[in-house]
Amino acid sequence: MSQRTRSSSLERWEIAIIKAMINSRKWKNNQDILAFFTRPTRSVNHRAISEIRDQRKHSSIKAASTEDLDAFLLGWPEVDPETGLSIRGDELLIKAREAMIAAVHNFNGAGLTFRAELFIVTAMIAWTYLLHAYFKRKNVDYRYHERGALVRTPSGAEKYWDLATCLSYAQSPLVEAEKMNLLFLLELRHEIEHRTTNRIDDSIGAKLQACCLNFNDALQRLFGMQYGLQRRLPLALQFVSLAPDQAIAIKSKRYLPRNIATMMETFDSKLPDPIWNDPRFAFRVFMIPKTANREGGADLAVQLVDRDSEIAEKFSIALKEVEKKKYLPKEIVATMQGEGFRRFNITRHTELWKELNAKDPKKPYGAIAVGSQWCWYETWLQRVRQECQDHPEKYS
Repeated sequence: MSQRTRSSSLERWEIAIIKAMINSRKWKNNQDILAFFTRPTRSVNHRAISEIRDQRKHSSIKAASTEDLDAFLLGWPEVDPETGLSIRGDELLIKAREAMIAAVHNFNGAGLTFRAELFIVTAMIAWTYLLHAYFKRKNVDYRYHERGALVRTPSGAEKYWDLATCLSYAQSPLVEAEKMNLLFLLELRHEIEHRTTNRIDDSIGAKLQACCLNFNDALQRLFGMQYGLQRRLPLALQFVSLAPDQAIAIKSKRYLPRNIATMMETFDSKLPDPIWNDPRFAFRVFMIPKTANREGGADLAVQLVDRDSEIAEKFSIALKEVEKKKYLPKEIVATMQGEGFRRFNITRHTELWKELNAKDPKKPYGAIAVGSQWCWYETWLQRVRQECQDHPEKYS
């Protein structure tokens, strides 16, 4: 996509206001006019005012009316009190920050049972505004075009890129793992759109956390450290801890609708290991309670353990849980029999994968060869479980 050629970073409405200020003859010094239009997120060269005054550029733009100039001066400097951003000039960036704050507040809200879905919808809006703000700063035309003409909505407004299009842009400022995180959430949003879902919050928590951290990192990396959200969104407190059996249930995704579980496993299975293990795709951490023998020594509720630390070596088994789990056929059979499907045996397992052609590389079941022995990913275990649950008369 080509970039818009603009001789300055001033908007058309600003040029109209500048012309009105020049025409009023109250501002004879270009520097005094410039002071109204320079802000932390944008630096305007004083030459731009001279070019407007001398009519060397922007001659086609008409001066604003006296009423519009008075309204501008009355409202100036119209800045966001927390960030100092211009409410009108930095509207996209302000909306991006507020949308992500709303997404996190909704997710952390006590008593809500529709949290993940609300977070995803609002967070996708936040990311869209953030990328639009970035493209605008880089003079990238992020409007849809068709046969050289602007695409418009039914009401006549210009139509801007959706998030998926922003991510596919060759000069997107996001790294691959950040893009994959957002594409996963977009695909999940499409899967659950207009449908009722069971609790999916716990099973996608690592990806939601990565989405938050990625947003804050991109916000500061692209626009400045002062716009980070860490002061607005501190550590969330909760009243629940996971028992071992709860953790197993979450990991197995037993309570997820079949279409959601399949979509998640299919998406993950297509990712190369470096992306799957990247914390910018899914933020997985090992946390331990921290206590102390003296007052004031346990200010932190949890301690995040580095992968290479001494503590991590003692808990290496727990740290390895984030790797893709692989199952031997006998392990799948034993799992099913342990869940009450005692008539499911190795023979029936072989028949099932042949019936479904499950070893086809195009299938999401992730069958791989290790020596002469086949292993299976979690996707296949979920499919086998569904088979047993759908036909209890055959396997129970």
